[in-house]
Amino acid sequence: MSPVRRCSRTACGRSAVATLTYVYADSTAVLGPLATYAEPHCYDLCAEHSERLTAPRGWEVVRLLDGSAPARPSGDDLEALANAVREAARPQQRAAEAGGGARTPDPMEVARRGHLRILRSPDN
Repeated sequence: MSPVRRCSRTACGRSAVATLTYVYADSTAVLGPLATYAEPHCYDLCAEHSERLTAPRGWEVVRLLDGSAPARPSGDDLEALANAVREAARPQQRAAEAGGGARTPDPMEVARRGHLRILRSPDN
């Protein structure tokens, strides 16, 4: 017997990368990472067949992400990062004006450099 599990689809000899399980009570097809061992009521699918999977009419397909695969950054992630960099580069006075209200100064704060603060000793 081969140690590599093959796709369950007829005439497909590619290696399996995902496991398909049907939850009949919920009318749901669950596609997740390849199971640790082959189950009799589950179907192992190759990458091509797992991407093209469709469920019967009225059923829902739930795709579970593989935690080992790195997630690609989305456009929203990149935009949020760019906005954070712009905000960090903005001088403190302009940032306070843009925020609508001035920050109340901390009486213990002596100086500030970026996100670091120099505080007075509580003894003084």
